[in-house]
Amino acid sequence: MFFKGKRILVIGGTGTIGKSLVKSILKEEPSVVRIFSRDEFKQFHFQNELGMRDNVRFLIGDVRDYERVYTAMEDIDYVLHLAAMKHVSSCEYNPFEAVLTNVQGTYNVIKAANSQGVKKVIFTSSDKAISPTNTYGATKLTAERLISSAEYSKGKRNTIFASVRFGNVMGSRGSVIPLFKEQILENKKITVTDRKMTRFMMTLSEATELTLKALQEAKGGEVFVLKMPVIQLGNLADVVVKETCEKYGLEVNEITIEEIGLRPGEKMYEELMTYDESKNALELPHMYVIPGLYQKELNYKDVKMAKYGTYSSMNQNPLSIEELRQLLINEQLI
Repeated sequence: MFFKGKRILVIGGTGTIGKSLVKSILKEEPSVVRIFSRDEFKQFHFQNELGMRDNVRFLIGDVRDYERVYTAMEDIDYVLHLAAMKHVSSCEYNPFEAVLTNVQGTYNVIKAANSQGVKKVIFTSSDKAISPTNTYGATKLTAERLISSAEYSKGKRNTIFASVRFGNVMGSRGSVIPLFKEQILENKKITVTDRKMTRFMMTLSEATELTLKALQEAKGGEVFVLKMPVIQLGNLADVVVKETCEKYGLEVNEITIEEIGLRPGEKMYEELMTYDESKNALELPHMYVIPGLYQKELNYKDVKMAKYGTYSSMNQNPLSIEELRQLLINEQLI
């Protein structure tokens, strides 16, 4: 067991993915898991959810505060950095706040990890960091580059830095599925940006499992690109409308779907890997690995060179309506 007896810090550990990572890590009997976030209310609820555990610590703090981050990392083996301002519209209207959390905060994590002698740091990035058209994506790209460059500016320190890129996580806080359900029940109308919009979408269990796998596999400087299915927004809206109506005894023809157009900073599709990145990328069964700058030969099992091409939600076949319906049912999201 990889985490048995180890000390782990999860920054942003009260978010949807953070909580899932904590629960998975606790199954392997770590020495301690420190859950770092700035939301006292969420920490209180998560504490009640986990119950009394001798190996769990809840730390209130903000990733913008270097001294607090530094203290939280004392005697830590592995760091998972998930804290971020992540809503596109919030970042568009508050761009410097996004810079402080997503860029300065990540720099604080790097500096503290080097100072405290942490073994590995994994940063969670986003498909919006590729060819960014919004502030959120631009700050995530900058943070990702900070992580990669940290591998080559750490001097004699032994900390390993790497990033994981993935798309939307089904059912996560702020995701579109619970929003659709709420709109159907309250207004009998849902709003979609554009029915033809495509997005990478993965389950919470997949995001958790592959993030932890990336932590274990990281050699230093890489970006791990998780493979995931693509959904078309119109199909998702249709499935959620049909299933919600069946569950609550509503008529499907009473529900209207209104297209409202792209909001500032939004794209019709998302990308997870550029064409130029693909030329150096390796392909594993469940992910691509983009080597870091000047990275030596990587020793991975079941590895081959990736095919050249942009990994985009525009050039992938989306899930069929039935495949999407089954996925949502299996994840108990509808």
